[in-house]
Amino acid sequence: MARAGLTPQIVTSFALEVLDGAGPTGLTLKAVAERAGVAPPSLYKHVRSLEDLRVLMTLRVMDEAAARIGAAVMGLAGDDALRAFLAAFRAYAREFPYRHALLESPPPGGEHQRELDAAAGHLVEIAFATVRGYGLAGDDLVHAVRALRAVVVGFVGLELGSGYMLPTDLDDSFAFLTEILAGGLARRAAAAS
Repeated sequence: MARAGLTPQIVTSFALEVLDGAGPTGLTLKAVAERAGVAPPSLYKHVRSLEDLRVLMTLRVMDEAAARIGAAVMGLAGDDALRAFLAAFRAYAREFPYRHALLESPPPGGEHQRELDAAAGHLVEIAFATVRGYGLAGDDLVHAVRALRAVVVGFVGLELGSGYMLPTDLDDSFAFLTEILAGGLARRAAAAS
């Protein structure tokens, strides 16, 4: 049953496949080993524990999300960047709802804490770059990033959790929310000038 060529990165890929298919309750070392085609003890050559594996998964997810969202906003500013950020974040969460949960509730990093902090920082920098186009500075810039995150995480969380039961189109609601945020950021920037 041994499989040559496993690395922590490959084991992480198998674990993400298990997570995508079976959800967090189905993520076990046994399930990952089965997906990898090895006996469960073979995984310990590459990861210390399920918690260690979750940290590696979170690092990968943060990098994936940053790459997607960063590519979406690249070269854009103001409302265009904001729309692109929100749409890319929502699309990632809808495509990978269980991976999105890792973004919002990362495990303790242990020996990987510096890497987790750096990966999270990269995502935050993309958010800062997105709202910087409104001309905000200082505390207003921090408040804007927090508002951006609250808006998108809140909407996506409710959407994924079936929190929106009325028949009104969710895409229309998301566009409405986006325009309200864009207008609010523009007004705040104008008032601060």
